[in-house]
Amino acid sequence: MSDAPPPGSPVVVLGIESSCDETAAAVVERRADGSGRMLSNVVRSQWDEHRLFGGVVPEIAARAHVSCLDALISQALTESGTRLSDLSAVAATAGPGLVGGLVVGMVTGKALAMAAGRPFLAINHLEAHALTVGLTEDLRPPYLLLLVSGGHTQLLLVRGVGQYERLGTTIDDALGEAFDKTAKLLGLGQPGGPAVERMAAGGNAARFDFPRPLAGRAEAHFSFAGLKTAVRRRAMELVPLTDGDIADLCASFQVAAMDAVADRVGRAMEIAEARLGPDSPRRLVVAGGVAANKTLRARLDRLVTLRGYSLHVPPAGLCTDNAAMIAWAGAERLTLGHVDDLSAAARPRWPLDATAPAAIGAGVKA
Repeated sequence: MSDAPPPGSPVVVLGIESSCDETAAAVVERRADGSGRMLSNVVRSQWDEHRLFGGVVPEIAARAHVSCLDALISQALTESGTRLSDLSAVAATAGPGLVGGLVVGMVTGKALAMAAGRPFLAINHLEAHALTVGLTEDLRPPYLLLLVSGGHTQLLLVRGVGQYERLGTTIDDALGEAFDKTAKLLGLGQPGGPAVERMAAGGNAARFDFPRPLAGRAEAHFSFAGLKTAVRRRAMELVPLTDGDIADLCASFQVAAMDAVADRVGRAMEIAEARLGPDSPRRLVVAGGVAANKTLRARLDRLVTLRGYSLHVPPAGLCTDNAAMIAWAGAERLTLGHVDDLSAAARPRWPLDATAPAAIGAGVKA
């Protein structure tokens, strides 16, 4: 359905995020000129609840969302100086993610939209990541997007709001998943990405020569399961592990993973240039939790300099799961007249490019 606000008018959207293990609420404003302003952004992590289990437990996550979401929404509205009657719309993550958490956020968002008499928007979590640079930098498509998180590793050509072309995806583990599993193997605790990065800072990255999966391949897909297995084998050979062994394993793993990412991104750049044409802007956007990794940022800095691209990475707090990106995606869609009715359902699997062929391999992340 189409329900665009009057042309040239600002919109204010409340966003709700509950797709995994962060509960979040935020209010953003999209100004008449298309630029954005974050009025509030409240996030509550659940890691204390999940830590003993070594990973996210869906039922615990859903219960945690229920216990705190109302308070977080109230805080987000208060911090932004916004009342329900001031809102233009309410947006909530509809997928992809853990279905229990998605349902909690969507039911809450729909109730608030009904109470305020405002439109409801069911937001694709991946689209929200893809569009965040519009809020933080006023950056408009087209651009190449590298989406790297615990559940997703994809390369997408972003042509516009709702217009995404997948160039590559993981055929097994996501990059963040590989970090988490490596951390668990080495006894570093969770969340694994920051734990491995901290340990790698004191290690020798040249000690172990780990593989760079799929390097040089014509397509732009990723694979990290073999790299993770290589780390496991070397670790088992060294048992009992010293702190120095662990640091060197982390450093060598991290460099190999980032080299592999840079190789795949380089191939995606070539594909994107061929599809957009030689005069298109050369811009690489990185989003998702792993975008906060400093080694990844340094490796991509070298790549974009070599290839004549600009690099755009949201602030660390907007790379991980948050509600400001959900609210912003809602504002962008509302401006185009795209809203959803209250029958919209949660979608645990929801690819941005539903027409993309499946990559060859198991465990493809949608």
